[in-house]
Amino acid sequence: MPRDVTPTGVERFFDESEIIVSKTDPTGRLTYVNPVFLKLYGGNESECLGNPHSMVRHPDMPRCVFKLLWDTLGAGKEIFAYVKNMSKNGDHYWVLAHATPSFDDSGHVVGFHSNRRVPKRSVIDEVIQPLYKQLLDIENSHANSKEGMNESFNTLVGILKDKGVEYDEFIFSLQD
Repeated sequence: MPRDVTPTGVERFFDESEIIVSKTDPTGRLTYVNPVFLKLYGGNESECLGNPHSMVRHPDMPRCVFKLLWDTLGAGKEIFAYVKNMSKNGDHYWVLAHATPSFDDSGHVVGFHSNRRVPKRSVIDEVIQPLYKQLLDIENSHANSKEGMNESFNTLVGILKDKGVEYDEFIFSLQD
């Protein structure tokens, strides 16, 4: 579901007591959204269900972060990530996402579940936005978007290697 929405530069916020919840099928199409999701998106349930979760993807998000997310979920593991999402009207909101695969009784992935909380503002401003800008600049420097994403992904992996941490360790270190 491609969206022709221009980012407004206006940030939306939600309360620390609120949790954004969504569920998708194995292909990433929304099967459940809670009222907080709808409030921040600015739409109703019928506009969301059945559409790709990427409908809230903000163009400032590096594609390599989603590659990491989907690679991790595809391996049957959970992941935490900072994500800048976009509302229906082009406003944006930051989240600390926790995404997990959902399994049936036989251990097969039947979908994905994500809870999103209010992120630490200092982490967004001081670490995440500069990092994501660096990664996005790498992606945008290539005519071939896949090559750009791969170089950006390799840069992220290199940064983590230099820090001597896995991705989750890096994210958790930002919470202190």
